Amino acid sequence: MLPSFALLCLSIAIIESMAGILGTGIIWVTCSLSCIRRKMWSPYDMIMISLSSSRFILHFWTALDFLMNIFYGAYFDTESLLTAAKIIFAFLNYSSLWFGAWLSVFYCIKVATFTQAFFIWLKQRIARLVPWMLLTSWLCSVTATIPFAWRVYEMHNFTAPSPTTNSSAMGATRKDSLSVLILSNVGISMPLILSVVSSILLIRSLWIHTRRMQNNASGFRDPSLEAHISAIKSVCSFLILYIIYFICVFIILFKVFTPLGKGDSICVVLMAACPTGHTIILIWSNPKFRELPARIWHHTSCHVRTVFM
Repeated sequence: MLPSFALLCLSIAIIESMAGILGTGIIWVTCSLSCIRRKMWSPYDMIMISLSSSRFILHFWTALDFLMNIFYGAYFDTESLLTAAKIIFAFLNYSSLWFGAWLSVFYCIKVATFTQAFFIWLKQRIARLVPWMLLTSWLCSVTATIPFAWRVYEMHNFTAPSPTTNSSAMGATRKDSLSVLILSNVGISMPLILSVVSSILLIRSLWIHTRRMQNNASGFRDPSLEAHISAIKSVCSFLILYIIYFICVFIILFKVFTPLGKGDSICVVLMAACPTGHTIILIWSNPKFRELPARIWHHTSCHVRTVFM
């Protein structure tokens, strides 16, 4: 029987995952319809479809995982199922982290106004680089997930060796496990570094441009200035959510807290809330994404009024 606090946190996380499924579904459908209408894939649509697809599956998997823990905890708590669940969970999270990082990089390259030669080179070639960036994300996610399939990722495998293990075998186990641990850390840290650096550069560029616009403002309300301030707030929100999500994924994968203890349960709630919050901000900040739910709501309201009239 689960503790009441863990049960409450899992229930909240399930609701957050359901909201994430709805939000990522809206983004995926909108971008897919845009590609079908234009009969071409823009770099932005490729990133958004990849991000929304990975997060849709991630939200679905986490919701299913939480439901299994609530209703079938005893059956679900077996070594084979836990190993498979950890492998899938790790791959989906790594993919989501990478695609989110590439979205930040794309925003930075397209919006920032730096004049360095390398930055200009990236801006001119970003359309051709995006497919390779996405392919690299999949390969890095698969590579970083390998340790979970090897079952040598657990910290106690090399911190508490068996008494019957000889010293040379123990040293080899420690070395192999440590190299695998480093591989996993690199896999989870690289997207964070990319996201933080690109977000800070974009915020700096937008802030400098906003200050210039404020100095040149004539006193009237400037929609362009408000758009830049809104963009800064959105990017800051993305960065905060991304860092919180990274920390929670790190804590859960490395089992810093007792499974389904208070600390672990809080991380579960935050881990489910951050990508959902990121999705909501993406929908709210892009009129193209707001159009589909508004259209659905309009048709639903008209249908309800027609039925009750």
